Amino acid sequence: MKIFRTRLYKTQLLRILKHIAKDKIIASKKFHKNLDEQINNLSHSPLKCRQSFYSDDQNVRDMIFLKYTIQFKIYEDKISILKIFNKNKPRED
Repeated sequence: MKIFRTRLYKTQLLRILKHIAKDKIIASKKFHKNLDEQINNLSHSPLKCRQSFYSDDQNVRDMIFLKYTIQFKIYEDKISILKIFNKNKPRED
């Protein structure tokens, strides 16, 4: 199953990585690497993540990574990574 990252997700991720890099660039790179590994593992078992609290669609799921929620949608032949946000901070849609 292929994994696609939306423009919104990429924009939000870049903002998070820049914020982390203000303190430590190495921490930002490690966060990105570990997050990508977790996202890539979704192709093997996407249903392991809970149905999203933010959507009624059963194909929209939430993956929790550290303090972030990664929202994704499962299609027949692909997974679309929709957004990433910290549930303790206001979301930007």
